[in-house]
Amino acid sequence: MKRAFVSALALSTMLFSVPAAFAQELATKDRIGLADAPKTLTVRLTNDSQNNADPAIAQGYQKLFVDFIKKHPDWKLQMQFMSADIGTEQAKMLEQAKAGNAPDCAAVDSFVLSQFMVNHVLADFTPYFSKDEIADLFPFIRNGITDKDQTIRAWWWDTDLRVLYRNKSIVPDAPQTWDDLKKAGIASVKEGMEGILFNAGRYEGSTFDWLANYWALGGKLVDDSGKPVFGEGENKEKFLKALSYYKDLVDSGAAPKRVTTIGNYDDLNAAAAAGTTALFIGGNWQLAQLKATLDPDEFANWTFSPIPGPTADQRSTGTGGWTIASFSKDKDKVEMCANLARDIYMGPGNALQQQLPTRKSLFDKYDIFATEANKTFAEALANGQARPGAPIYPEISNQIQIMMGDVLSGTKQPEEALNAAFKATMEAYKRL
Repeated sequence: MKRAFVSALALSTMLFSVPAAFAQELATKDRIGLADAPKTLTVRLTNDSQNNADPAIAQGYQKLFVDFIKKHPDWKLQMQFMSADIGTEQAKMLEQAKAGNAPDCAAVDSFVLSQFMVNHVLADFTPYFSKDEIADLFPFIRNGITDKDQTIRAWWWDTDLRVLYRNKSIVPDAPQTWDDLKKAGIASVKEGMEGILFNAGRYEGSTFDWLANYWALGGKLVDDSGKPVFGEGENKEKFLKALSYYKDLVDSGAAPKRVTTIGNYDDLNAAAAAGTTALFIGGNWQLAQLKATLDPDEFANWTFSPIPGPTADQRSTGTGGWTIASFSKDKDKVEMCANLARDIYMGPGNALQQQLPTRKSLFDKYDIFATEANKTFAEALANGQARPGAPIYPEISNQIQIMMGDVLSGTKQPEEALNAAFKATMEAYKRL
């Protein structure tokens, strides 16, 4: 404990005492700007800030914030930092916002952004971003930050996506359709592999990765009011089709039954490193992890492509990321928060942390995103879809996780499992 405290103290000292005298005046552990600046903006952030555990990233953010405040000398930023328990932090901030006690400017997880929207606690960002900037956003980003009145309620600045990774020495061509992937999985088994791997254990990643297949069919989990609809009408048909697709992968041997025990992207990296699989569904961030894990010759065999769809033209992929939003009713503070989102996060923050931008043009503006790999990720983002921010979504995800285990293990048939999942979800919805 003492050693950890000393390390933290050393890091804090390093971050907030270097290097120029001017910077010393402008940056303290919880303040950016001069202490006697007449205007104050309270800012609550995640580790996407000078609170990052990586010293290089922390120093990079400190420079961005100091440069930002130099352009706004009448202001100081009173900094607050969230713990790693993001779910609790976001829930607490929503309650504070409803009570009128939230920070002026804060990081809001895109996953829960609509919960803040339906409670009408977010300020209007529309005047502070140009039509060109808004039009440059990927469609799912633009839709995610816009409310029913077409008002911009936050600025979504980074994102991620899921893709199909494959070992080219085993699977030379990228599967385009569900049938292609099944054939590739079976072919890889004949080469001594265990087939295609994906998350199907009891955790959120299993639901999120599978949803790409349901969304590719045009299925919806909830309607515009947030009511679950995935077990009714056309949505039920599409849900059963996507669920039966996964069941067929396991029943045919294209995927091993052990996928029901996989609940961590690290397990997929481990299988790739051990040479036991040639195919898996994973996140874009895993490309860098594979590069760091595998020998260069072995890494050269790996590539990625969009997740196959029911047809080559029907594609989707799950996306996430963070937004910056304002809870203030003071127009000057709202504008300052929007400026912070633009000047620090919309581009500079992406490049600093190598997190995918949400605007197409930024992939060309920054060298780090102009690589062939990141351009391919950008192309796939055109089919990106975010989880609905409806309050019932966590229970929907929980029921899908249970259902997935029942179906892939052979305990229940798809329709029986879906009916049970939908019934349990609706009972939970009525209790909200």
